[in-house]
Amino acid sequence: MGKESKLKEHDEQEKKRDEKPKGKDPRENQQNIALVRIITTDIPATLAVYPGLTRIKGISWPMAKATCHALKLDGKRKISSLSPEELEKIETFIKNPQLPEWMLNRRKDTETGVSRHLVLTDLDLQREFDIRKMKKMRCFKGVRHMLGQPVRGQSTKAHFRVKGKAVGVSRVKAKPGSSAAAAPKKK
Repeated sequence: MGKESKLKEHDEQEKKRDEKPKGKDPRENQQNIALVRIITTDIPATLAVYPGLTRIKGISWPMAKATCHALKLDGKRKISSLSPEELEKIETFIKNPQLPEWMLNRRKDTETGVSRHLVLTDLDLQREFDIRKMKKMRCFKGVRHMLGQPVRGQSTKAHFRVKGKAVGVSRVKAKPGSSAAAAPKKK
């Protein structure tokens, strides 16, 4: 009998060890990082609206603030607290912002003459088309793009040597046996 009671006590102790504590799970303290999707961009839900909107390519801090002001949203709220209707309003506003022309990033387009605000892939494509057009025209900026040189007037003497196309500082190597002492003196 003594052995059986000891075995039962041992089994009960093992069951207690295996059971989870009834308090909070320590893994619950870690924040579940949820993502909010706005125009094909995943934004961490823990961010406020202002910095969250700046994660979208083509949306700067002033544009994010103007978006919140136009839609009457608090920019300090967490993105996770926005309702689906508010997220839909943000998406439609970013696609077609009703803002002054000077806030848009594509003013008076050379082909259409229309001012608009580009985001994400539209912005990338338009930039690529502009660079191709400059290369085709062979203007100064286009030539610099073709050569892989800095376009906006930066000096190439000390930087931009990664591609190996800038000359930088070059010295003439001395030939063996030709030193200043061996050269004849002029009178």
